[in-house]
Amino acid sequence: MKSATSQEKMRQRAPSRRSLETRARILDAAELLFAERGFDGASIRDIAAVAQTQAGLVHHHGEGKEELFRQVVARRADELSALRLAALDACRARGQTDLAALLRCFVGPYVERAESGGPQWLAYARLIAHVSADPRWRAISSRHFDATATIFIDEIAALYPDASREKIATGFVYSVAAMLALLTSRWRVGELSGSETPEGARGGLEDLVTFCAAGISAAIAK
Repeated sequence: MKSATSQEKMRQRAPSRRSLETRARILDAAELLFAERGFDGASIRDIAAVAQTQAGLVHHHGEGKEELFRQVVARRADELSALRLAALDACRARGQTDLAALLRCFVGPYVERAESGGPQWLAYARLIAHVSADPRWRAISSRHFDATATIFIDEIAALYPDASREKIATGFVYSVAAMLALLTSRWRVGELSGSETPEGARGGLEDLVTFCAAGISAAIAK
């Protein structure tokens, strides 16, 4: 049994509800501003203003701007990974492990969250586009995305044992870029197609899967 002293220390270390709410506001504000302005364009002061808190608290909760950036990326990466792997397990159980099914397991959970999870999830897509395009965030990508990506690349490689792994990885990266485009650039589809109300990302999921599967298949067949 824990002593009264040790129990009191645990209560002292546990963050209060107010502290957790402040941290959530800070992460939300940082996510929006990093997505809009990139890492360099978003200041701690601006993040504090959007979060309606003090800059000192942003430093306290974020442990510095670069660590705050990593925390913002990590917050949704872990949830996405769990959703993707659960979808993959369900496909395996049904015996559906063709290329289109694998891609649907990977991109589908994000599309669902982007359609139903509010503006923060769309901001996260723009943020990940920044991370994917900037080599200085290689360590963040490796830490929070590579393990799950490698599982899916392994699954694709098992379907095409004679294919170059580099070509498979290239096609996979292109597919991720296409997913981000679907999530962040529907307005461009509307402008270029002349449609005032282009279908949402969820409606375009099957087109995206078909596009990416055909591209990967063509690339590895060369």
